[in-house]
This record gives sequence, structure tokens and C-alpha cells, in this order.
Amino acid sequence: MPRKCEICHDARAILRRPKTGQRICNECFFYVFETEVHNTIVESKLFKRGDRVGIGASGGKDSTVLAHVMKALNERHAYGLELFLLSVDEGIAGYRDDSLETVKRNKTQYALPLLIVSYEQLYGWSMDAIVETVGRKNNCTFCGVFRRQALDRGALMLDLDHIVTGHNADDVAETILMNLFRGDIPRLGRCTEIVTTGDGFIPRSKPFKYAYEKEIVMYAYLKRLDYFSTECTYSPNAYRGYAREFLKDLESVRSTAILDIIHSGEAMRVAASVQLPTPAQCERCGYLSSNALCKACVLLEGLERGLPKLGIDRSARQAQQIIAAGSANADPVVRAVEPVHFERLRQKALAMRERRLNGSDTAHPQSSACAGCADSCCNPDSNDSDKDVCACMSDTTA
Repeated sequence: MPRKCEICHDARAILRRPKTGQRICNECFFYVFETEVHNTIVESKLFKRGDRVGIGASGGKDSTVLAHVMKALNERHAYGLELFLLSVDEGIAGYRDDSLETVKRNKTQYALPLLIVSYEQLYGWSMDAIVETVGRKNNCTFCGVFRRQALDRGALMLDLDHIVTGHNADDVAETILMNLFRGDIPRLGRCTEIVTTGDGFIPRSKPFKYAYEKEIVMYAYLKRLDYFSTECTYSPNAYRGYAREFLKDLESVRSTAILDIIHSGEAMRVAASVQLPTPAQCERCGYLSSNALCKACVLLEGLERGLPKLGIDRSARQAQQIIAAGSANADPVVRAVEPVHFERLRQKALAMRERRLNGSDTAHPQSSACAGCADSCCNPDSNDSDKDVCACMSDTTA
């Protein structure tokens, strides 16, 4: 005899939740999954009414489910949020170009404005060019650092109040393990936080912090969502992959291992005697940094000087000293693109907000002017300019 759903006791149970072991029906699964995400949002007080929230969209299962659930919860519970899709084009041929086509379809499916920013546009380098220069061993370091900063740059272009990403419970547990293995105390202290700050101004949160990856896959499959499932071309050599395999082995022995690791990470506290880096601003681009130059500027400097391992094989202090010595003894590096200073982006974002609140930005209720020149060239609702941010976003043309 078919088992009945353990929640409604009426419909036939068609799945067993990896998180709780309950045998439930489709509709009850959708309800409990969405309710748990809603409870995470409410209990953590992630948003306030009127916030402009950017959904980090890659076209993969996590970000696609996040966009679907955020839109549904915003309407169901009247959060009063303005939602946007924000994507980063790393420049990986055969992977990111295909996944961005999925994001563009999601834009239409969920009726959400979309802005795409690219590494080449922001930094003058695509990931394919970076990998060609540095090889496949440390390429994920470049991608992760540039992507985090690119999201914050895109958020300022759209004048967002908040960014949400699709990082799930598995991702958080993997990050805890990675930081433990590396002995990275500063990151270990903040990797379990549900809300962090990128450039020091725009909060970034993880509504899926307690959602299992397997359940996100189930949700996407049962809802028949449109998402891209191919793995990144360069990810097989990533350090995270080893932590992921280790976590899967733990989960096969103990089903609650993922949440156990997260709760353990949350309970860890850095001793008061440990001296942590003092946050400051990068002297070159204005991004949050504990050194004179942020990690992105160090990596970019290494690429431009023909020293691609500068920010990887050297300590932060050694790298800064090499850059300082090179700047003093040699001609300045000529860059194809000079990243726009964050203070300039913040000032333009404030100007955009003031115009919008005064009703003078009438191009579209959710339009966004270019953060470089305040023209309306970056309207995220435009069908033909999803990634055509004005040329003024490069300081070389200012």
C-alpha cells in the first residue's frame, strides 16, 4: 500500500526529505521548503520594506530556485521588495555564455530586470585570458575575488540596498571545512554569518543558508524550473571540490553532518587575544581591504606586470612591497581598463537614489542610470543592453 504524506496525511508520499527523513508529497515539500526560507528571512531580519534587492543570478539551480522563491515569497508575504537579477559574466567560453542565456530566459519568466557585468568590462581580463596566463592550478582564486567585487560594482550600478546569493547549507559547511583546513581564522569567524558586507556598505545574505543542496535540486526538478546544469570548465581543480567530496563522505555516515558543521561553526568564537586585521579601504579602488591594496588590485597588478602568481605565491605584505617597489622604479603599468573607484560608484548611486526619490528619474519605475556618468544607458529593463554598461565605467575614458 502506498505511503501517505507524513504532513497532510492525505496525498501519496513521493519523496523523502534529505534534511529530515520525512516522506511527503509534492505540495507539502514545496510548502515546507518555502516556509523554512521565509522563516530564515524573517528571523534574521534580512530586509525591510522598500529595499531594492539584487539576486545573484548565474543560471544554475541555486540562483534559479532563489529567484523563483524570492519572487513567490515577496508576493505571498508582502515583503514590499523591488527585485532585480544581477549576473556576472566571467568570460568562460562554452560555459558562462550558455548559462547567461538561461538567466535571460529567467528575466522573462519572472518579469525581473536584469543587469550583466563582465570581468572584461570591469577589469580588462576574461577568465579564459587569465587561465591562459596563470594555468589551471590557481585560477579559481582570481575568479572568486573578481566575482565578489563585480557583484558589489553591479549592485552600486543598480543602487541596490541588498544582495542575496544562492549559497546553500552544503556551500556553507564546505567553506567552514576549507577555512579550518587552511587555518584561516578571520574568514572562519565570518563564513557562518548569514549577512556579510562586500564593499563595506551593501549587505549580502544567504537565504538558503540552512537549505540542503539535494532539496534545492528536488525543488527545481519538481517545479520544472529552467536552469543550467553544466559544471564550470575550470572547477575540477578547485580546492573546494576536495572539501565537497569529504563532506559527502561524512554525510553518507551521518545524515545531519551538514547542519552539525554549520552549528559548530556558528558556535566558534575567535579568542579576544587573537589580533584580527583591521578593515580599511583599498588605496587604489576604495574597496574594503585590510591592506593598502585589496586582493583584486594585487591580482590585477600581477596580471598586468606579467607576474600572475604575485597575489598567490607571496604573502600579502610581500606582494604589496613588490608592487610599491615596481611603481617607484619603473614606468606605471598601462592598463586597458582602470577599475572605477568605489567612492565614485557610491556617489553616483546616491545621486541616482536622490533623483528617483524626487521623481526626476522617469525613464522607468525600476530603471537604473549608469553609475559612471548618470545617463540612462544601463536600464536593466532594456532588451538590448543587458551588459552594455556605458564606456564611462572605465576611468580611462572619464
